[in-house]
Amino acid sequence: MRKAIIWILIAVTLLFCGGYVFWQFFVMSPYQGNSKRINIPKGSSEAQVGALLADSLGGYGHKVARLWKVQSGDANIAHGSYVIEPGIPATKFARILARGRQTPVKLTFNNLRTIGDLSRRVSAKLEMDSASFSVAVDSILRESGFEKSSFPAAFLPDTYEFYWTATPESVVEKLLGVRNDFWTQERRQRAMDLGLTPVEVATLASIVEEESNKADEQPAIARLYMNRIAKGMPLQADPTVKFAVGDFSLRRLLKSHLSVESPYNTYKTTGLPPGPIRIPERSTMERVLSAPQNDYLYMCAKSDFSGYHEFATSYDRHRINAARYQRALDKRGIR
Repeated sequence: MRKAIIWILIAVTLLFCGGYVFWQFFVMSPYQGNSKRINIPKGSSEAQVGALLADSLGGYGHKVARLWKVQSGDANIAHGSYVIEPGIPATKFARILARGRQTPVKLTFNNLRTIGDLSRRVSAKLEMDSASFSVAVDSILRESGFEKSSFPAAFLPDTYEFYWTATPESVVEKLLGVRNDFWTQERRQRAMDLGLTPVEVATLASIVEEESNKADEQPAIARLYMNRIAKGMPLQADPTVKFAVGDFSLRRLLKSHLSVESPYNTYKTTGLPPGPIRIPERSTMERVLSAPQNDYLYMCAKSDFSGYHEFATSYDRHRINAARYQRALDKRGIR
C-alpha cells in the first residue's frame, strides 16, 4: 500500500512538472516580435509549413510548428494568410493554423486607370496572379453585359476585405456586386434624366477626374461636357486624346496628337468615348449626377497652374483664356 502511494505521488509530481514545463514553454512564452503576416502557399507540405514558421518566427515558430503538428498538421487546412500579433501564446496560434482561421487582407485601390493596373494591385495583395484575375474579369463582366471598353465602369475604388486565398471569380463578383449596389433605382433614374446610362456616367466621371482633381469644380466640368453633347459639339477633352495615344504624361498636345485616329479622340468624334479612361470614384459619379446647370461650353487650365480652370460661354472668351495659358506654357518652357 505504501509503495502504491509513493508511485502515485511520483506520477502526480511528474504530471505536475510536465504540465509546468508545457505551461512555461508554450503558454507563458508568447510571441514578442512585431506584428507580422504569415502566408502559407497552396500545396505546401507539413514539413514546408514547419520550416516557414521557423524561418519567419524563429524559436517561437518552432514551438508553433510542434503544437500544430500535434493538433492536426494538415497543410491543406493551414493554407492561407495569418497575422501574428505580440502576446499570442504558441498554443493559440497553433490552434488558429489547425482550424484555418485566416486573417482577412485589406485590398485598397484608387487612382487606377486600366484593368491591368487593377489586376496588378489585386495580385500584389492576394494569392492569385494578375493573369487569372484578368481572365475572371473578362468572363464575368462579359456575361454581365459589359463590353471590354466599359470594364472600368464595373469597379468602384474603395477598401475591401478578402481572404488571401480568395478565388479570382469570387473577388470579381464581390467588386461587381458593390458597383451594382451603388446603382440604386434612384441613381439610375437621375442618370436617365440626364440622358446617360450608368456606364456613360462612369465614362464622363473618368474624364472629369482626369481634367481636374478639384472637387469643387468637377460638377461644372461635368455640366460643360453635357452641354457640348446636347449641342452635338465634340467634347475636345484633352485627357481622352492622351488615353488614345497612351501617354497621360503629356503636358501639351500637338497637332499630331489631335489628329490620331481613335474612338477616344474626342477632337475628331462627337459624344462620349466608348468607355471610361480610368476607374472613377463614386464621389465623382455623384458629382456628375448632381451637376448644377450652367452655360459653359469651353474651359482652359488657368495660367497660374493652380489646377483650376477658366470657364467660358463663348469661343472668343475661350481664345483669350487659351492664349494666356499658352504664354504661360511658353514661359516655363513646357513643350
